[in-house]
Amino acid sequence: MSDASALFETAGAQAPAGPAIRPMSAPGDFLALLKPRVMSLVVFSAIAGMLLAPGHLHPILFFTSVLCIAVGAGASGAINMWYDRDIDAIMTRTAKRPLPSGRIAPEEALAFGVILAGGSVIIMGLALNVVAAALLALAIGFYVFVYTVWLKRRTQQNIVIGGAAGAFPPMIGWAAMSGEVSLASIVLFAIIFAWTPPHFWALALYRSEDYGRAGIPMMPNVAGHKETKRQMLLYTLLLVPLSLAPFFMGIVGPLYGVVASLLGLLFIACAVRVLIDHTGSDKPAKQMFGYSILYLFLLFALMMVDRTAGVVA
Repeated sequence: MSDASALFETAGAQAPAGPAIRPMSAPGDFLALLKPRVMSLVVFSAIAGMLLAPGHLHPILFFTSVLCIAVGAGASGAINMWYDRDIDAIMTRTAKRPLPSGRIAPEEALAFGVILAGGSVIIMGLALNVVAAALLALAIGFYVFVYTVWLKRRTQQNIVIGGAAGAFPPMIGWAAMSGEVSLASIVLFAIIFAWTPPHFWALALYRSEDYGRAGIPMMPNVAGHKETKRQMLLYTLLLVPLSLAPFFMGIVGPLYGVVASLLGLLFIACAVRVLIDHTGSDKPAKQMFGYSILYLFLLFALMMVDRTAGVVA
């Protein structure tokens, strides 16, 4: 009950009826719709794809392509928040987002996301090339329609299949630079695709009650924690050799090969620790989730450093 209503009731009068007043949306609320933390990893992997690809872009076109990828990823996040506003209100992790907290109206969020999505694809096509624009449109559509609308609330494989949406950025970056899709760019896609399940399932292990309240069939809630941990290890074992493929293909040099091997062994160690832990503690899963972000960041940073060093040499 508002202070105004209480005051009217105390005075024995009836509060006048009127439309609920929603706080004015701040620029920071619209920024939050774009999921800036997710966007930062998207942009980073896209830049890696651009630097690894053959070809050259004018700095303005390079910046334009990065901006289009960032805006497209943010638009996907905004539409995702619009669609998921009901379950976001239930989950502790997401309850303070702009839509469930009432700081942005649903129709504003949807219009914001659709306009940004369409604009990013159109500009990418006009300024860069059709291949990059088509991949960007595919990534946005996959995240919105395949993952958010179709998979997320229906199957425990939501993260496995839906992870393809987050794996597109380096391929888009490669296409923006070279105008084509190559085997090398598909390998970059595959690395992120294989990384996504152990990354998100680590989060789901210690947020399983939150997902359960919202009715989202995440792996721990459907198959149980033991099976989730086993599959996390399997995907990690698949990821490590995939992460070394750029070295064996000659895309990057020995610096990447050595350090990526060590990072992969640490990732496997994290997955094994999660698997054998029977204490009921969330600590191993939280540590694996944190390391998984660092792992992917360092992997693509190494690719860029190794490739740049090779070009300079």
